[in-house]
Amino acid sequence: MALATFGAIFLVFFLIILAVGNLTGRSTPFPLGERVGVVPITGVILSSEKINEAITRFREDASVKAIVLRIDSPGGGVGPSQEIFDEVRRTVSVKPVVASMGSVAASGGYYVAAPANRIVANPGTITGSIGVIMEFTNFQDLLEKIGLKTQVVKSGEHKDIGSPVRPMSEEDRRILQSLIDDVHDQFVTAVAEERSLAFDHAAGLADGRIFSGRQAMTAGLVDELGNLHDAVRIAGELAGISGEPKTLYPTPEKPKFFEFLIQESITQLRQSLQEPNPVGLQYLWQGN
Repeated sequence: MALATFGAIFLVFFLIILAVGNLTGRSTPFPLGERVGVVPITGVILSSEKINEAITRFREDASVKAIVLRIDSPGGGVGPSQEIFDEVRRTVSVKPVVASMGSVAASGGYYVAAPANRIVANPGTITGSIGVIMEFTNFQDLLEKIGLKTQVVKSGEHKDIGSPVRPMSEEDRRILQSLIDDVHDQFVTAVAEERSLAFDHAAGLADGRIFSGRQAMTAGLVDELGNLHDAVRIAGELAGISGEPKTLYPTPEKPKFFEFLIQESITQLRQSLQEPNPVGLQYLWQGN
């Protein structure tokens, strides 16, 4: 009787888990059938860790036959964008990957989509913005007005390159421009190789300009026009799934109460400061 009761309770919980997973499209410990995993990439790309974890989990899940990257991002840091790019490129050799562009998939948002087997955008999606940017603010005049002086001790002439408390020299500018040109060349090369474009053609599109989804398709940066539903359908077709494919989303993490308060405080602070840009090289479109 005890074993029967325990077995019945386990079966009920098992069925509840499956039902919730089917109704919400969220990941469950016991996924059934052939599905398309959807990995959201939203907001400024500051870190690759969570996104790459989701991509890897779906790549290794035998029940997930294809992956859709749902991108709604103006881009972000060069390093995180390149790490996601590498994980996507690694995944397309295992199972199909389709990129679905939302309202914005620009700069680094386009970079992470480039290795996908297919790229789907809305006609009005803002994409492109292939380029690199660094920004520096100089506070020297302001500090002088309020009577503050900064003393710098450095190991080399350019150790404080980009400092906000001294003018940028021509040599500083030359060094930074050389750095940006090299990273920009990496971006253009990646787009040319992954999209099977001539380098000169890709370079001609990489002056930082933005495109609508329809313009991007004409330029060869996008394969088809459509929404997320279309991208899931295409992914299912590439994977050989018959019928309407079911979707599977990463299980959202629930932060602890204290962590939640910290995250909310940081979010409110960023909003009050109008989301200042992170420091360093960025594949970022700043028009939003």
